[in-house]
Amino acid sequence: MNKTSIIVEASKYIEGLKQKVERLTQDIAAAQSSNDQNPLPMEVTVETLEKGFLINVFSDKSCPGLLVSILEAFEEMGLNVHEARVSCTESFRLHAVGENEELNESIDAQMVKQAVLQAIKNWSESTDHEQE
Repeated sequence: MNKTSIIVEASKYIEGLKQKVERLTQDIAAAQSSNDQNPLPMEVTVETLEKGFLINVFSDKSCPGLLVSILEAFEEMGLNVHEARVSCTESFRLHAVGENEELNESIDAQMVKQAVLQAIKNWSESTDHEQE
């Protein structure tokens, strides 16, 4: 490798790191605003697997209708759920493994988490309007 190619590769790597920092900053801001707007304490984690994602959502309270909202968000993203365990009785717990159906479209864990958080926000707003 010559010096020019090393510099080009290093530059690309640094640019990728900058984009990751920007995404994380946006995630933190979105999570903070979501926590401020969403009275329900929800835990949402998304891990990248070899093929797909491991998605966990948990709330201490029962959330009727939330599962449908989250599954609709997955469908809109083209995320195919291969396996899921759900409990909706006294609390809400979703443990799912999903894979991107659209191979030409790149989806990362951050995008999946944002979609789940948005689904929770939309669900929360719709249930607030029903109670009014």
